[in-house]
Amino acid sequence: FGSRSPQVRVPPSSSDGFARQARSGSCQAFVAMGKAAKAKKLPNAPFADKKKLATRRTKNPLFEKTPRSFRLGGDIQPKRDLTRFVRWPKFVRLQRMKKIMLMRLKMPPAINQFNSTIDKNQAATLLRLLKKYQPETREAKKARLAEMAQQKKDGQETKTKKPQVIKYGLNHVTTLVENKEAKLVVIAHDVDPIEMVCWLPALCRKKDVPYCIIKGKSRLGQLVHKKTASVVALTSIRTEDKSECDKLTDNFKAQFNDNAEIRRRWGGGIMGIKSQHVMQRREKAIQIEQAKKLGLQIV
Repeated sequence: FGSRSPQVRVPPSSSDGFARQARSGSCQAFVAMGKAAKAKKLPNAPFADKKKLATRRTKNPLFEKTPRSFRLGGDIQPKRDLTRFVRWPKFVRLQRMKKIMLMRLKMPPAINQFNSTIDKNQAATLLRLLKKYQPETREAKKARLAEMAQQKKDGQETKTKKPQVIKYGLNHVTTLVENKEAKLVVIAHDVDPIEMVCWLPALCRKKDVPYCIIKGKSRLGQLVHKKTASVVALTSIRTEDKSECDKLTDNFKAQFNDNAEIRRRWGGGIMGIKSQHVMQRREKAIQIEQAKKLGLQIV
């Protein structure tokens, strides 16, 4: 007997054989699944437009997309309507507040009458007529006086005729109305303060002088070469304009002088839209309450 121990070969156990077989079987299954997956055709994506896909693939390299970034330090922001966020100047805010206040406060008839003015067509006809009777400018007056002086110097007789022009100025027109010399009086609706002219319509009615109220003191001012004019008056009419003037005075007498409704109608008292809705809901609630008492139903 030698010193080496004999080597004994141990036969493979049944469990190892089963493991090998399982391994080889699982590999075959994976290979089979891979082949099946490659062979299987998947359906197209729903709602996919082939034309759009084709255009996406074939892009022109000359025109690259350059999307804008509106973050901090990025591109300039697009223009937006920021009217509501503007801090308006003081005079603009005062104008707007005044307008709203005049809507909210109740107005007596003496002031409210200036809200009922002549319409656009009447105003155009009236201004066309008054433009024929514009007073002369400073340059025209200077030229006329120079011509008269030259005639006097040459020993010629200077024939001067009283010009037929419109009269302006509150004191002057008041005097003409009191003396019943005015044929037609035109009052601006936006005189400030309004107390300067609020008594004039009553004086015209008393003296039976036709009057009307027109929008814009600046329009009257243009007629007499001034910035504004509160009131203008016609004292004399040429023969060719008599029929047109008579027609206008008849219309204005019916609209203003003989209209008793203007002298009685109050103005203002118009609340905001939120206040109107609150009042409507309150009135509806009162009506429902009264109907319940009477045993009726209001929808």
